[in-house]
Amino acid sequence: MNENKSWRLTVDIVEQERYTEAEARLETPSGTLTGRGVARRNPRDADVPSIGDELAVSRALSELSHGLLDAAAREISQVEHRRVRLSH
Repeated sequence: MNENKSWRLTVDIVEQERYTEAEARLETPSGTLTGRGVARRNPRDADVPSIGDELAVSRALSELSHGLLDAAAREISQVEHRRVRLSH
């Protein structure tokens, strides 16, 4: 089967004082998965917003990817009629 598909990934970043929060949302035909990540800047560290963005987004994407693997495992379990666990 040859088929082209598009899934939409949106990442929102909010910076507040020493905290940066990111939310990654993946929209698929079967639903939306979400991952969240936070970065905290130590008061002694230099204020470099891009570092907080990168850390928070990477953590959000990591959580999202784990959620996607878990969703795939649940779907395989339903087809196979047995518990399946996929490695992260």
